[in-house]
Amino acid sequence: MIFPELIEIGQKAKQAARQLACASTEAKNNALISMAEALLKSEEEILKANGLDVKAAEEKGLKKSLVNRLKLTSAGISQISQSLKEVAALRDPVGEGEVWTRPNGLRIQQTRVPLGVVAMIYEARPNVTVDAAALCLKSGNVVILRGGSEALESNKVLAGVIAEAAEAGGLPSGCIQLITDTNREWVQQLMRLNDYVDVIIPRGGAGLIETVVQNATVPVIETGTGMCHAFVDRDADYEKALPIIINAKTQNPGVCNALETVLVDEGIAENFLPLIGEELKKKQVEIKGCPRTCELLPYALPANEEDWVLEHLDLILSIKVVPDLDGALDHIFQYSTKHSETIITENYTKAQRFLKEVDAAAVYVNASTRFTDGGRFGFGAEIGISTQKLHARGPMGLKELTTIKYMVYGDGHVVK
Repeated sequence: MIFPELIEIGQKAKQAARQLACASTEAKNNALISMAEALLKSEEEILKANGLDVKAAEEKGLKKSLVNRLKLTSAGISQISQSLKEVAALRDPVGEGEVWTRPNGLRIQQTRVPLGVVAMIYEARPNVTVDAAALCLKSGNVVILRGGSEALESNKVLAGVIAEAAEAGGLPSGCIQLITDTNREWVQQLMRLNDYVDVIIPRGGAGLIETVVQNATVPVIETGTGMCHAFVDRDADYEKALPIIINAKTQNPGVCNALETVLVDEGIAENFLPLIGEELKKKQVEIKGCPRTCELLPYALPANEEDWVLEHLDLILSIKVVPDLDGALDHIFQYSTKHSETIITENYTKAQRFLKEVDAAAVYVNASTRFTDGGRFGFGAEIGISTQKLHARGPMGLKELTTIKYMVYGDGHVVK
């Protein structure tokens, strides 16, 4: 039995989707600008609500990295507001396509259209509330949001502010809705709301994503966990390798594109590991190492099988010495979650092999995995980073929130 309140949310969303799919680009952009301005005007209210969430998280003893993901600041709100304006400035994918004429005169037009109603199930990052709404609205989709309980107070204010602004800006009522009940049964029922929801996008840790993928009857776009690797080749430039690793691990350790494992070519391990070890110690990063790593870095802790599999999402880094590029490729093949992988090398041939042979959404040469992000890819924001191959892969922006419709023009055509 589906909660009547959830059915009401679904019905309202479906009706709004019918109207929003036909909204002009100008109307959607005006609404996004109104939402951006409303966030700035509501800064005090947002920070007050966020303070309640942060205090509760700290009292629960959540990890510092998770609390940091939850925390909003004045600068952060300004950045979120700016991201709305950036999405407004992006090209609208709805209506794009191509046209061709068959020999019999039948004209076929392939056109991008919205997915419809998108349900977002996500954890303790309140900025996702605004990012998801912005991308959905610009691509003509209605969004039902269900954030984590840790960010409930923040999400209630954020969603309320932007929903009111969107409606005032001319978009239909119900185009942004937030589920505020923290009962997990709501999530279970949302995942089975096939009559009203067209697609579900889970965004968070492995447990959340696995739950949605295994239990949803609504189609799912899987945004995966990030077991991200860096391979330091024997032809690497140390002056590039050290800052890349430090950035990828420590710039924001609690996110899916943060580095979790470093693979080091045994040809340089004796020289390179002490250098990176000292840099990591300065950043208070705990090292879990293979036997050779522990031999060269006495302060490293022995790694076990779990350290090659789990996202630490913290200032913890696993390091393994491998024989060569082939050894690195074998390790990545076995343990990668197909999110983001990078090679650090000055050898063009090895770099090209890595790019071609590694199966991941984003593959880098001499760059930090932290670049796997919709904003950094020029998408304005992202709905998530898909690690599957259907319907989208990598950072998902506006185009990935549309599908195809064929419009066919005839003049009395019949099949013979």
